Amino acid sequence: MANGLSLTVIEDVFPVAGTFTISRGSRTEIRVVAVTLSDGIHVGRGECAPYARYGETVDGVMEAILGVANDLRGGLDRHGLQDRLPPGAARNALDCAFWDLEAKRAGKPVWQLAGLTAPKPIETAFTLSLGTPESMRDAAAKNAARPLLKVKLGTDDDLGRIEAVRAGAPHSRIIVDANEGWTVEQYLALAPTLVRLGVALVEQPLPAGKDDALRQIERVLPVCADESCHDRASLSHLKGKYDAINIKLDKTGGLTEALLMRDAAVAAGFDIMVGCMLGTSLAMAPAFFVAQGAAFADLDGPLLLAADRDAPIRYEGSMMQVPDPALWG
Repeated sequence: MANGLSLTVIEDVFPVAGTFTISRGSRTEIRVVAVTLSDGIHVGRGECAPYARYGETVDGVMEAILGVANDLRGGLDRHGLQDRLPPGAARNALDCAFWDLEAKRAGKPVWQLAGLTAPKPIETAFTLSLGTPESMRDAAAKNAARPLLKVKLGTDDDLGRIEAVRAGAPHSRIIVDANEGWTVEQYLALAPTLVRLGVALVEQPLPAGKDDALRQIERVLPVCADESCHDRASLSHLKGKYDAINIKLDKTGGLTEALLMRDAAVAAGFDIMVGCMLGTSLAMAPAFFVAQGAAFADLDGPLLLAADRDAPIRYEGSMMQVPDPALWG
């Protein structure tokens, strides 16, 4: 059909710089899914990172994307995609490829198509992988000039690790990610000390679905929803439990929902963090536009890899520069 699109889906593998460890395990490479949409003249691209925590696999996500190939040939557009696939990695890659294609067709940047203001460079957190206190102190010292460090936690000695990070990087602000690894008692015991150590925020201290106790306690250390937070439908369940939400495009199902969710969350009184799975610059570029004006940006994926896409996003220290349209958007 005249307005139909052709679809290409591939798996890409990129090496991690060293080893990346969280409480759920370690990785030395990432496996991502890359999507290309073409109308025969213009091409749009998107990338997603299937996440086992949400029941996703590379094969399953690729199958879900390929499942809409006929719909694309029949004229499915970005707006129809929102109902065709649920929030998640598969829809994210397609949604972002649609945005890129629309920008290439229009000869205009995505931010103009989305009605956003001209983007500016943003400060991103830099993530310290989970390790021994000694190794985390050394990693913090190597990155002590960065203004914001994100520290992976979820162990039986989280306080010792934060003390070590603070010793290595005495002036950086810190956010911590417990990856659902704490109990209410651990939060209450750790929070006052973490605040004194300069920790600004904790992500997802309690398991998703078991976080109602957050309503009943004084949250002296602000709490950010991650695994409990996916798309706009999540927001009504988070009110009163969380102070901030972490928007990730692989959870929202793309830039379209991420922008709508950001606006709804701000209206509901939440602070905004924009985060990422481990991914290349192609995955970070759409999230960059969501992160404009956010309280926290955690878009350091390419800084943690040993290789990246062509025309990669430039990072000057922790300042993430505006993506090149040759990459995306």
